[in-house]
Amino acid sequence: MSSLKVRYFLLTFLLFTLVWPTDKLHAQRQQQELTTRNNRARNAFEDAVHQYNMRDIESATESFQRAIRYDPEFIEAYIVMGEMFQSAERYEEAMDAYQQAINIDTDFYPGMLYQFSESALAIGKYAEARDKLNMFLEYDPMPENARQRAERLLVTSNFGTEAKKNPVPFDPQNLGDAINSEHDEYAPTLTADEQTLIFTRKKPREDMNYIHMGREYEDFYITTRKDGLWSPAKNLGPPINTQFNEGAQSISADGMHLYFTACNRPDGFGSCDIYYAKREGDEWSQPVNIGPPVNTPSWDSQPSISPDGRTLYFVSNRSGNYGRMDIWRSVRKNDGRWSEPENLGPVINTRGREMSPFIHPDNQTLFFASDGHVGMGGMDLFYTRKDENGKWVEPVNLGYPINTHADEISLVVGASGKEAYFASEKQGGEGGSDLYFFELYQEARPQIVTYMKGYVFDAVTNKRLKAAFELVDLISEEILVQSHSDQVNGEFLIPIPVRRNLALNVWRDGYLFFSENFSFQDIRTGVDPHHYDVPLQPVREGESVVLRNVFFEFDSAELLPESVVELKRLYTFLEQNPGIQIEISGHTDSTGSFSYNKTLSENRALSVFNYLIDKGIDKSRLAYAGYADTKPIATNETEEGRSRNRRTEFLVTGNKND
Repeated sequence: MSSLKVRYFLLTFLLFTLVWPTDKLHAQRQQQELTTRNNRARNAFEDAVHQYNMRDIESATESFQRAIRYDPEFIEAYIVMGEMFQSAERYEEAMDAYQQAINIDTDFYPGMLYQFSESALAIGKYAEARDKLNMFLEYDPMPENARQRAERLLVTSNFGTEAKKNPVPFDPQNLGDAINSEHDEYAPTLTADEQTLIFTRKKPREDMNYIHMGREYEDFYITTRKDGLWSPAKNLGPPINTQFNEGAQSISADGMHLYFTACNRPDGFGSCDIYYAKREGDEWSQPVNIGPPVNTPSWDSQPSISPDGRTLYFVSNRSGNYGRMDIWRSVRKNDGRWSEPENLGPVINTRGREMSPFIHPDNQTLFFASDGHVGMGGMDLFYTRKDENGKWVEPVNLGYPINTHADEISLVVGASGKEAYFASEKQGGEGGSDLYFFELYQEARPQIVTYMKGYVFDAVTNKRLKAAFELVDLISEEILVQSHSDQVNGEFLIPIPVRRNLALNVWRDGYLFFSENFSFQDIRTGVDPHHYDVPLQPVREGESVVLRNVFFEFDSAELLPESVVELKRLYTFLEQNPGIQIEISGHTDSTGSFSYNKTLSENRALSVFNYLIDKGIDKSRLAYAGYADTKPIATNETEEGRSRNRRTEFLVTGNKND
């Protein structure tokens, strides 16, 4: 047998280690013979194998076809030609070649049924793949690894067949030439108001001094939406963009914090690390490597920051994975350090690859890509939600045609839950990979989130202020958002879940804290946001703060559980300002007798007074009083006015720090 023939058998049967030789094939291999008795067919076949080994696909194709013309029953020629087309990703031609071999003699080499199915799945022909896999699995005995791999492909075939019969709504729209170019655009990320979009663009390298770092490089670009139109995208510029590659970014919901991936930098801990930068006004800070324990000598990438700014989701191939790539998370501690990362577990992560996590502003819904969960083949997009115990539920495939036989890598969904953004190489775009958006179908939408924006200012001077703020669910005490207003212009942007009882607390050293209560029922768009400007009163004697999130049982002085968030904030304020003395003041509306309201207001103030004493505040710093309806701040002629008058305040009665 010639060396080319030997190489052919190695190529066809040893590379395909999944299956076993049949008795017929085994006998032929022992005899070192091909099935054809036509010498011209043999010679043409040997020419084809040689050309195939030299990667000359076109010449090999002509030689294979010539061999088949000489002997139409030459089954090995069809099989190896099919394998050649499959390796060249010419899947239609591979299927045709395998089918010809199957028509001649399926038992000659059952592995071609499996290889046919691989090619069929690669171009989304699920029903054809399913039929051949069912035929393949009828062979018995069969090596267990062969059966397992075939059964996995059959699951994909069955899923894809049914998914195509039941497509989900999907109408992608190209974002246009203001954003897309002849280059590749991908990895979009949005602020909570859905008015700022940051994405990655890959371009040919122009500075030849850095050509050793690759002929192409990745930079971030930014665009903003006004009157429904995206502005021409601009390079984000230094210090974020460098001659290195920057990509796979996540912008915080308020647009103030940017987490991204950079690889092979001098300050790196591994091949790729996660970096962080903060926006101040229109400028970004110098990016810093967030370091261990998030970054390791392994590959750490694709960050997604939660809306409260406290949980970082990312992808890693570190020790402890369930598969090749897993999704992990780390929580930022009160001292600013990141906790030891924890794997999201086997509900999310598989033996395959899980990538591109995106935590929605509802902080309950996670989108990601996977080739380990049942899907259409390759990487598919999935979503999962937290249950009432905070555990992730079984991921759901987003369905066809959002997912196809090709790789779908990443997806982000706006705070409203309706608009989804992704990258695709669909024909008809601007060139390469373009950014698209579509309206996400109802079942896959996250919880409804609206948003509020405004600025913080000094109530006396009107100067814009940087201040800390947090948005808290009053029922669960969960911190939904934790950040700062902008250092330069005092602006803030907060994603807010609707139909939840929320507290907004804002504070800054030297000022009284501010509190407000919200329960939004409606969705606001970028054109019509909830707008709320926050005045902060300097700490000085005679100033007061309404505790808008202190609540009592009806007609009672018993504090409701929802009051705990506000009372903790008041306690912290007193702890941080040990020279301040305050009076807790209770107020009512004018309904009922004065004596009754006087007693009720005094007892409610006493309840807050006792809470602070129990927490450890020195009694000498506290006083309490009830004023009934003698100090209204609104009319008592309407329910809204009466509601505002029913309140608890604290008044600064002394400040030894002055």
